[in-house]
Amino acid sequence: MLKKTLASTVAAVTMLSGQAVLADAHLEEITVAYFLEWPMPFQFAKVNGTYEEEMGVAINWVAFDTGTAMSAAMASGDVQISVSQGIPPFVVAASAGQDIKVVDVAVSYSENDNCVVAEALEIDKDSASELAGKRVAVPIGTAAHYGFLSQMNHFGVDVGSMEVVDMAPAEGAAALAQGSLDMACGWGGALRRMKEHGNVLLTGAEKEDLGILVFDATTVPANFAAEEPELLAAFLKVTADANAMWNAGGADAEAMLPVIAQDAGMDVEATKATIDTFVFPSVEEQLSAKWLDGGAATFMGGVAEVFVGAGSIPSALDSYEGTVDAGPLSAASSM
Repeated sequence: MLKKTLASTVAAVTMLSGQAVLADAHLEEITVAYFLEWPMPFQFAKVNGTYEEEMGVAINWVAFDTGTAMSAAMASGDVQISVSQGIPPFVVAASAGQDIKVVDVAVSYSENDNCVVAEALEIDKDSASELAGKRVAVPIGTAAHYGFLSQMNHFGVDVGSMEVVDMAPAEGAAALAQGSLDMACGWGGALRRMKEHGNVLLTGAEKEDLGILVFDATTVPANFAAEEPELLAAFLKVTADANAMWNAGGADAEAMLPVIAQDAGMDVEATKATIDTFVFPSVEEQLSAKWLDGGAATFMGGVAEVFVGAGSIPSALDSYEGTVDAGPLSAASSM
């Protein structure tokens, strides 16, 4: 799945946004993890080579199926940056002692991560108790897993009574279509395919009203953040610029869409339907109390409590404040 990174030697001075910046990079190449069928503005910069140009290093982009796989790759040293890792898999890894950091809010979403009940069951939010004993596919340790546990808790369904199968979203969508599952959970293109064969119990807005937030972060191993702060800040600056271009709308955003679609492995129509449900917070918003200045850490504590209660992890950290490093993004804001 991964091409092992050959990290070595020196770096010198690179150009960033037209200004000479000392790139304190000791790497000639880094590996960045991302998801297919998960369209984001950064992919426009990815395709155009903007990251390499402004960071002064070669980048090996590797597509992953789940955030848990991203955690494992960062732990092994094969991946230096993970774009749009779900907070639940991050929390699982951090709670187990993996030294990783949240360095920005990649995307906020609620409509694009959910569970779908097979249409033949005719179960909705008013009859959700009938899910007891049913077979459900869940990508364990992901945002979809957290959402599943939270929804079942809301409806009073004992998860212990259910047959929970660990499946990546694409596999869950295929199994639901074949009729071998009662419910499947996932995101992106897989979620759209699931909806062709069933219905969600709660809308994104209804989940938010219950406090079931869904957002992804750019995450990195702590040693990478410590050893390559300027390189990381440059990466976040390119990402922020792409987000700002998209958020501004107009002709530039229209030009970005087909490029993003192709890189995401999707058609333009599906890409637009997906990305229109996403919110890309500005750097200023990300550095606020809602996100990196307290809110994200508090939310992670809540996620951990749900996972401990469900027996998914043995224990939570006393605080998740130490897992958030806003320094690189703050530095990026002044570049």
